[in-house]
Amino acid sequence: MLTRQQIAADLRALGLAGGDVVMVHASLRAVGEVAGGPDEVHLAIKDVVTSEGALIMYASCPAYVDDVGRGNLTPEQEAEVLEKLPPFDPYTARSSRDNGALVELLRTYPGSRVNPHPARFVVWGGHTDFLLSEQPWDFAFGRGSVLDKLVTLDGKILLLGSDHDNTTFLHYAEHVGDFPGKRVARYKVPVLEGGVKAWRDMAEFDTSSDGVHPNWPDRFFARIVDGYLAATGNRGGRVGNATSYLFGARGLLDYALPVMVRAAAGGVATSRPEAPAPDRYAPRDGPGSSPRAPR
Repeated sequence: MLTRQQIAADLRALGLAGGDVVMVHASLRAVGEVAGGPDEVHLAIKDVVTSEGALIMYASCPAYVDDVGRGNLTPEQEAEVLEKLPPFDPYTARSSRDNGALVELLRTYPGSRVNPHPARFVVWGGHTDFLLSEQPWDFAFGRGSVLDKLVTLDGKILLLGSDHDNTTFLHYAEHVGDFPGKRVARYKVPVLEGGVKAWRDMAEFDTSSDGVHPNWPDRFFARIVDGYLAATGNRGGRVGNATSYLFGARGLLDYALPVMVRAAAGGVATSRPEAPAPDRYAPRDGPGSSPRAPR
């Protein structure tokens, strides 16, 4: 079994440090068994960043909360959801199962807070008030969002054995990127207004599996992340048993935007005019660094 102290040591070797603001995607299965249970993983991250930093995870919402109007339900299914689904309570509703188990453990742990929105983030740490302020209702992954503030704070992204295609931050790049042809998803969510359930309209640049643009190739986010890691020489390292990567959110944004613009125009999705500067968060040879795992 691993220990909380071992996980923290691996994170420090990867480059995580006190005061860091970090958004985490994690596979607990990839990390491995930890003495004391899986809560020890987010506690280890907190040990490293301290209360001067912040820990962020994406929780989203339970099934059907943001499905009405998207076109992925039959008319009969939509009618049933409209009739039966209770109002969404961001403070008590479970995290989406698609986002893994760690986020729900973090959400329900003392000291965590969430933004009152179906595009729900869980935040812990010293920057919580700032990160959860000014949440836009529509286009909730764009300007003014938690992801926007992650960039403002020069935050990092930590992938702990997770699928690189699930890097939620890249929805921010889709929202703020300047390219035509974006798909806009319009749907309804159940909220409580004056003690009565109401279905409130919402819009976003499409974050579903269809993708925000018809030119997006399969597993586009994973291609972008892997291209950025390769271009910046970030070979990652092990956290517990998980092949893991730490990198700057702003660096990934600067890399992703021209890739998206080129893909939207019909170019090669992962091409780039020139390699970006090395990511200052990428570990080099030394403790905790290891070759990239084969795909």
